[in-house]
Amino acid sequence: MDINYNESVDLLYIRLDNKKQKVINKQITEDIVLDINKDDKLVGIEILNASRRINLENVFPLKYKISKKAVS
Repeated sequence: MDINYNESVDLLYIRLDNKKQKVINKQITEDIVLDINKDDKLVGIEILNASRRINLENVFPLKYKISKKAVS
């Protein structure tokens, strides 16, 4: 899973499945678009005007741990 925020356009994108695949965009509200794959599974969530909809301080900074084995 990846979470990206583009401050210049105030867009938050949550990618749930990192496999490269074709998706269909389904706009469910004025500011929320879902990316659905060919099997009707949710792949990503795009939130426009994110700072107005979400408290970004609760999202960022994310806490994470990197395994030394994963780093080359």
